[in-house]
Amino acid sequence: MKNWIIEQLYPEYGQSMRVDEMLYEGTGDLQSLKVFHNERFGRVLTLDNIVQTTQADNFIYHEMLTHLPIIAHGNAKNVLIIGGGDGGMAYEALRHQSIEKVTMVEIDSAVVEFSKQHLPMLSNGAFDDPRLNLIINDGALFMKETKDKYDVIIVDSTDPIGPGEVLFTHEFYSDAKKALTEEGILVTQNGVPFMQGDELTTSLTHFKSLFKDWSAYIATIPTYAGGPMAFGWATDSEKHRFKTVEEIAARFSEEDFETHYYNPEVHVAAFALPQYIKKLFPV
Repeated sequence: MKNWIIEQLYPEYGQSMRVDEMLYEGTGDLQSLKVFHNERFGRVLTLDNIVQTTQADNFIYHEMLTHLPIIAHGNAKNVLIIGGGDGGMAYEALRHQSIEKVTMVEIDSAVVEFSKQHLPMLSNGAFDDPRLNLIINDGALFMKETKDKYDVIIVDSTDPIGPGEVLFTHEFYSDAKKALTEEGILVTQNGVPFMQGDELTTSLTHFKSLFKDWSAYIATIPTYAGGPMAFGWATDSEKHRFKTVEEIAARFSEEDFETHYYNPEVHVAAFALPQYIKKLFPV
């Protein structure tokens, strides 16, 4: 189809989006990069023709990977983001005034630079926030070598293909555990379970062997096709996941910003999983 991007993440299924205007097309350090305008979704970022984020629906993904663990923790001050080159994750994390420092480790500097130029609405000034420490480095290497401790670690990775593959290994998750504070929480991007069930099962199998409390939660994001997306959850605290709506609401009421997807009811309900996803959990 002329003027359409065809995403073929799966051999038997894909999605397509009309390119109303191509805004950027080039090759970064590791991946081919495109930013285009679509009437429904606004500006769209793709890496190797796989949709990474859009202007219209990015808030769902970014809010659920930041606000949920930060609010669940209750006293998070130091956050680590692996990936997240578009700056959307950093922006959402930095909206919490209690956060003193966000370290963001992105492997591809080109993603950061063209996101600043072509997707500034995602970072919304986050790259200029003095609390943000941007590091261009391999996320797995950084995790292995860091001596710092983090209250929340967010793995905003691509799928386990190419440079993102190492971020789904037992070694990486073990290094992440060492980098967490005693009450720290690790959350991860784990794909669409209906289409990528092995991705969730693999991560949770590693979590089960490393952490006292492990699970997953979900959110439905239109451009991540194939059903709701799963986010991995791992911590050695056995209290963070089991907060009531009232407890989460009390914490969220202290924040001075509005959200478009996340709220206390969604926070608690996100851990209620359909049976086909539960069956992907390791026994």
